[in-house]
Amino acid sequence: MSNRVPEEVIEKIRSTTDIVDIVGEYVQLTKRGRNWFGLCPFHGESTPSFSVTSDKQIFHCFGCGAGGNAITFLMDIENITFQEALARLGSRAGIEVEVNTHASGEAANAPSKSDNQLILMHEFAADMYQHILLNTEEGQAALDYLENRGFTREMIERYRIGWSLPEWNYMATALQRKGYSEEELMNSGLAIQREQGNGFFDRFRGRVMFPIMNESGKVIAFSGRILENTKTEAKYMNSPESPIFQKSQVLYNVHQARSAIRKNRKIILFEGFMDVIAAGKAGVDNALATMGTSLTPQHIRAMKRFAQEIVICFDGDDAGWEAAKRAAIALNEDKFKVEVAVLPGKMDPDDYVREHGQDAFREQVIGKPHAFIAFAMMHARRHKNFQYENDLLQYVQEVLQLLAGRSSPIERDLYIKQLANETKLSEEAILQQYRKLENRSIEQSRPERVAKTVKREPKRITSFHRAERLLFAHALANRDVMRKLAEVESGMPFVSEEFKALYVQLLGFYEEWDKADFHKFLETLQDAELRKLVMETALSERDPEHVDEEIADCIKHLEKHRIEQQINLKIQQSKEAEKQHDLQRALLLAQEVIALRKSL
Repeated sequence: MSNRVPEEVIEKIRSTTDIVDIVGEYVQLTKRGRNWFGLCPFHGESTPSFSVTSDKQIFHCFGCGAGGNAITFLMDIENITFQEALARLGSRAGIEVEVNTHASGEAANAPSKSDNQLILMHEFAADMYQHILLNTEEGQAALDYLENRGFTREMIERYRIGWSLPEWNYMATALQRKGYSEEELMNSGLAIQREQGNGFFDRFRGRVMFPIMNESGKVIAFSGRILENTKTEAKYMNSPESPIFQKSQVLYNVHQARSAIRKNRKIILFEGFMDVIAAGKAGVDNALATMGTSLTPQHIRAMKRFAQEIVICFDGDDAGWEAAKRAAIALNEDKFKVEVAVLPGKMDPDDYVREHGQDAFREQVIGKPHAFIAFAMMHARRHKNFQYENDLLQYVQEVLQLLAGRSSPIERDLYIKQLANETKLSEEAILQQYRKLENRSIEQSRPERVAKTVKREPKRITSFHRAERLLFAHALANRDVMRKLAEVESGMPFVSEEFKALYVQLLGFYEEWDKADFHKFLETLQDAELRKLVMETALSERDPEHVDEEIADCIKHLEKHRIEQQINLKIQQSKEAEKQHDLQRALLLAQEVIALRKSL
């Protein structure tokens, strides 16, 4: 809750956070006029009804009613508490917030205190590695190596590249002097405990150090490269997985590529971090990479927050082609628009940039990718001889399986015609086979499609609900309105359970705070549905010139509705009394109904 964190800290985090940046990490936003729009992450929709307003620092979905500020957005999207959302935003802004996680189990994707310690250790190590590379004699050989490979000082600083000394425990000793415990050393992966259990030695020794950073730009792991390839040492050594580093979830370069991805509305996906750096030399700034693993569902979910278009650029060898096909299929099935940039021979991006130049890589490779199906056909043709019937039939089957359920009628006709030309088979025969596969695909996906067509019933807004909303909007905007509401004869000015709950919450809020503050009140609510209602209420139009009249009218309308509810209840009770032959009670209830009707 908000009162556990000093208000000045909360306000500092609010003032340094831009809601467009936060929401933009989860939703692909497009600017229209003064606002940003995208598909709502809280309910399925095909037409954007989700709006983010930069000057008010709020979001609102006109479809499902979700709304709030940057803090409540994180609370809803990640299902975390106020404190955890605050800690996440504080981490981005360099402001430490203590998180009480005992009430929420794993609580959080917000960094815990122990996780923050591990991040601080990696930040310290990255700074030291880079200092050694750029400012010491011991780092000169590594600096020369990087410069010979086309790395400028600007690139070295941008990617925070460094050099680890070829000594056994230089970093471990430095971290211990900083006050980090043996347990923290082991958990960080920066040091390894000796077999006898007596002391530690550095994991990375005599390697060029490439930091791996999280989405906030904080170092969470390293990949170290030796200067000269040998048979005894691995070319690259990576940090082990740790509480802050899981390869299946990390995408390299998100913190730097995010704005370029938003601008281009497209991701260029590479296999490894060195490919991203090579692409960066060529001016390709919207580049991401997996960390030596196949594309995972977690990677795909993360990328979906940034863009819906992806160009895959993997190595040109057989392994690269296979990995590109797997990634392309997975992304296509998740509704991405997928293209594949193909490298010639067995080149990787760095090879191509050094041999053909930056402009050629940017314009001829990244700038001219192949459509998903076109790449799939190229892949299927590899290592096949059409003089052999099995190869020819296998090629046709592979292509048609990818076309079925994934192509428009125009694409289908285009590629079937191409297949016929390549294989000398008739278009009719290929089309007949395609239709069999298409029907099978439709049958398999039918339950899912039916489920997706279920429509949400529109919420019916009654006149008394509008009166409650307008009345609460006045109370939310002006503390003095609460005094008028306290004078209502029934003691409770609201009728519905939701607004009754909000009224009680607002009473408590004003006991703690002297003035109205929509953002602060919103953050005190743990119930997402109540936050939706508050957001809907806050956006209600009020007449500033007739405040008293609007309030009086709302109170009168709600009191009338309350009396009508009582009349209906007593009529029902009267009927029940007649059924039980309790005529005296039925007569009494009938008299009460008459009195209530007169009061109307």
